[in-house]
Amino acid sequence: MIPIWYYAGKKLNTELKSRQVPLLALSAAFSFVIMMFNVPIPGGSTGHAVGGAIIGIVLGPWAGVIAISVTLVLQALMFGDGGITAIAANCFNMGVVIPFVGYYIYKLISGNSDIMSSKRVIASAIAGWCSLTIAAFCAGVEFGIQPILHHTADGTPLYMPYSLNVTVPAMVMEHALGFSILEAVITAVIFAYIQKTDASLFYGEKSEAQKDKVKKAVTA
Repeated sequence: MIPIWYYAGKKLNTELKSRQVPLLALSAAFSFVIMMFNVPIPGGSTGHAVGGAIIGIVLGPWAGVIAISVTLVLQALMFGDGGITAIAANCFNMGVVIPFVGYYIYKLISGNSDIMSSKRVIASAIAGWCSLTIAAFCAGVEFGIQPILHHTADGTPLYMPYSLNVTVPAMVMEHALGFSILEAVITAVIFAYIQKTDASLFYGEKSEAQKDKVKKAVTA
């Protein structure tokens, strides 16, 4: 994860606007709060919303990497949540997979539709659902391969006792039917609010003043 964090930091230096810096801190705080509501699920893990999709959509996926990684590191160090030795895996699943999957699914579905259209809200909801479900799948795979990678001479698993046929369905189904729906709702509600208040905050979108400036330059 260190090369990813380093590259993400470099990207933020060029991509993040000055008025978005407070939003980055607010996003990390928001993610910190909602991730504290952990619910145990079968297979030896827990489930929760993350908020990574909306962070990726608003600030960009690289900003999502930084915001969620900071959150996960603080939770691990302060509360032991997620485990210190699993920081890299957690940061990949939630800090990389969710913002990138969420952002690009949103862009794929919304296409060239008007920034104020309801299609964008629907796209954000689908992005939230898909991103958390795919992240859960990644976590399930990581859990399930542990008995293959780490076991005693007689084949007894050292860490995770469950194989892929248990961990993947447990993680994916519980998230797809529960936590991912919550993620979709959170993403859509926040997206709709920002859409109505200041749509230029969305990653890659121009303000009305910037659009007018471009139009004048083209017609000049």
